[in-house]
Amino acid sequence: MSDTVVQIIRRVLLPVSLLLGVMVLLGVLVTRAFARTWPFTVEDAVNRELAGDRTGGWNDVSLVFSTLASTQMIVVVTVLVALALRLWLKRWREPLFLCAAVTAQALVFLLTTLAIDRQRPAVEHMDTSPPTSSFPSGHTSAAVALYVGIAVLMALRARSTGAKVAWWALLLVPLGVALTRIYRGMHHPSDVVASFVNGGTCVLIMARAVLDRSLQWGRAKLPAATPART
Repeated sequence: MSDTVVQIIRRVLLPVSLLLGVMVLLGVLVTRAFARTWPFTVEDAVNRELAGDRTGGWNDVSLVFSTLASTQMIVVVTVLVALALRLWLKRWREPLFLCAAVTAQALVFLLTTLAIDRQRPAVEHMDTSPPTSSFPSGHTSAAVALYVGIAVLMALRARSTGAKVAWWALLLVPLGVALTRIYRGMHHPSDVVASFVNGGTCVLIMARAVLDRSLQWGRAKLPAATPART
């Protein structure tokens, strides 16, 4: 196999496959092995409490955060930011990293939902339920991969400490999305916690595979020079 194929297998396919296994294992633990163990026994109470405290103002705020992580919004923002990065930096490394992180989390999310069939919370759902299980939260996973991915890229490019810190404020978006999905009755707390594992790990995997400048994709390693004989 070529060096590129080997690197793709080692740095992308194997880590993502391992992450999928971890996500499925987490799903089994949450929904079966530890379903009757604290803190999972109080998740329904958390959902009921939030549903009972809904107000018009918070409903509007939650809708904003939920929309920021909708499938359509994630696709549009990912494409636009990737194009902007390509035009700005004149290279493919950063756009590829962002697209790969978002795509990887989506694949892990979808395959996990096929293996883990968890019902959504027994409260009023404020959104139409997609045909996937409650574990994990697709909105939260996508928000982590996209907005944390953008924060990573911008923080790396920022020159001042203040600018680096400012970009990490994007972490508030996935946090808001996570709380929103619980508030709107679409997910259990453990669903969104697992989604941070999924989205965050995909960002780490793709950062190691794509942003690592010491890795030269598609370039053969030159043999060491042989000293001339005298």
